Amino acid sequence: MSRADGARPKGVRFSLVTRLSALVGTLLALGILTALGLDYLFPGHPLLVAAICLAGLLPVAIITLRTQVQPILSLFRALEGTVDSYRDGDFSFGLYYPHNDELSDLIAAHNRLGNVLREQRLGLAQRELLLDTMVQNTPVAMLLVADTVSSAGSGAIVYANLAARRLLAHGRKLEGHALGTVLEGASPALKEALARGGDGLFTAGEGEDEEVYHLARNTFTLNGRRHELLLLRHLTTELRRQEVQTWKKVIRVISHELNNSLAPLASLAHSGAELVRRGQVERLPQILQTIGERTRHLESFILGYARFAKLPTPRLEAQRWDALVARLASQVQFRIDGGLPLDAAWIDAAQVEQALLNLLKNAHESGSPPEDVELQLRRVQDQIRIDVLDRGSGMSEAVLTQALVPFYSTKRSGTGLGLALAREIAEAHGGRITLANRDGGGLAVTLFLPAPPGAVST
Repeated sequence: MSRADGARPKGVRFSLVTRLSALVGTLLALGILTALGLDYLFPGHPLLVAAICLAGLLPVAIITLRTQVQPILSLFRALEGTVDSYRDGDFSFGLYYPHNDELSDLIAAHNRLGNVLREQRLGLAQRELLLDTMVQNTPVAMLLVADTVSSAGSGAIVYANLAARRLLAHGRKLEGHALGTVLEGASPALKEALARGGDGLFTAGEGEDEEVYHLARNTFTLNGRRHELLLLRHLTTELRRQEVQTWKKVIRVISHELNNSLAPLASLAHSGAELVRRGQVERLPQILQTIGERTRHLESFILGYARFAKLPTPRLEAQRWDALVARLASQVQFRIDGGLPLDAAWIDAAQVEQALLNLLKNAHESGSPPEDVELQLRRVQDQIRIDVLDRGSGMSEAVLTQALVPFYSTKRSGTGLGLALAREIAEAHGGRITLANRDGGGLAVTLFLPAPPGAVST
């Protein structure tokens, strides 16, 4: 009875009730006629007539009923088989029923359901193939990890695309392995970024081999279990391309500023020379004052860029954290969250103070309430971790990926040097800086500085 289409049989329609009623009526009429004939042949012997009728007509009735009911029973077994096939994901079977009755309507509806499920399954398979092709060929490393990704990385990897395999396992399969085991050979920066939680940037490697990555993570529940999706995007090439564009922009800005200053200076100098030639020296002090103001403005402008380009080598000295924090508190408002490290810092105090001052001012300019600007300092193993936290508007992903690029700024009057200078100071000390949006809004800028084992105890 299996058939792939769901067409109904054509012809005169007889309902199942009509067919069975006609069959039963025919058997009853045959039994009555037979009994009347036997009673005529054997008058006065009703028991003999009944016995002959039962012996002759009962097998005929049973065989006839079985002949009619057997196709229906076979149809029910076929229905059960196709339902089992649907449950196993096989929608290639259909049923055929030769009669035109209520059961044919049921079979036609069943076959239509199978066609719909088969088309949906084919569409899903094609979409899954397309999605898998896109995911496998994307340059973003994708990891789906079951359960919570703790600082130890205990979650099991459920899915990893080709980029993730190349980044973490030299192309080997990662599914089924614990994330902590996979990360044993990864860079410390990646481990710290995962342990820190939230999205953010981090750098791996040093010098010419430095690579910049953006980590994004999303948590959701799948089949009753908590999963976390980790996305690692390699930004080094993009950032270098952006740096070239930024340097071009800087050259245009400097050229524009120089022209805006030098043209008036040349004009004023010419006017001054002309006044001297005419002997009208009473206006010279005003002209010289204007020349001095424009010169000082130009000097201030150039020094701002030169300070970033010519950052001196840090002069490391022991520095008490309470004294450094006190100097910062005299210049900008913030609150300390937690205590200060007991060991003295081994840093260039002027440079670190400048970096933290820039970060704290950025926190105030982010739109955060002043009372929500926080400074956290603590020692984590062999590093000093400094967090500058705010509750401002945070950063979009596009801004987050470029915020550390020199001269990049979203402010109309900004120079784009604050975060870049802080990064240069951190790296000059052998440390690094990371950015991450905070849960609940705001930005967390984290500065890592080395803490030498022989630091002076306070």
